[in-house]
Amino acid sequence: MISYVKGPITFKNPAYVVVEAGGLGYHINISLNTYAKIEKMETVKLLTFLLVREDSHTLYGFADESERDIFTKLISVSGIGANTARVLLSSMTSEEVRAAIVGEDVAAFKKVKGVGPKTAKRIILDLKDKVLKDSGEATLTIQSLNNTIRDEALQALVSLGFNKIMVQKTLNKLLKEQPGLNRVEDLIKAALKQFT
Repeated sequence: MISYVKGPITFKNPAYVVVEAGGLGYHINISLNTYAKIEKMETVKLLTFLLVREDSHTLYGFADESERDIFTKLISVSGIGANTARVLLSSMTSEEVRAAIVGEDVAAFKKVKGVGPKTAKRIILDLKDKVLKDSGEATLTIQSLNNTIRDEALQALVSLGFNKIMVQKTLNKLLKEQPGLNRVEDLIKAALKQFT
């Protein structure tokens, strides 16, 4: 298996990148969250997952181990293909996916295109124990509270005309650096300060 690909980016868009390594150009499918992290980079090291099917070999790339780990867990769920997993990881961060699984938050998954209530319940049922075993409950409970606040702040800032990817990055950074931000208004104000 190809564990990672490191080299200059020769082509980049929100759906995939082409990374040159050893004289070869690797077409690597990515999520919007990974794109946001590598958008300004010229050279990258992407952790990868090679999905082998009868009719194709498809490479998926991730900015960090956390995202690759949740991607492999998602595609192990019956009825979740690589594209659905990638759409999920474009709509939610890997931490948000984990928090939604542990918090049994069916509504969070239903917001994602192509994921209905049955699929959401299957993801939760199949992965809750695995996710809890990997990461422990305490951090995820805090994350779950942050998700609601973050989602509301994100909607508000996007409706004010700010770029969604830029807003997501800023909110994630603020919530990481200032865990005390537990009111939507405070988070929005803090984000607005970052934009000016």
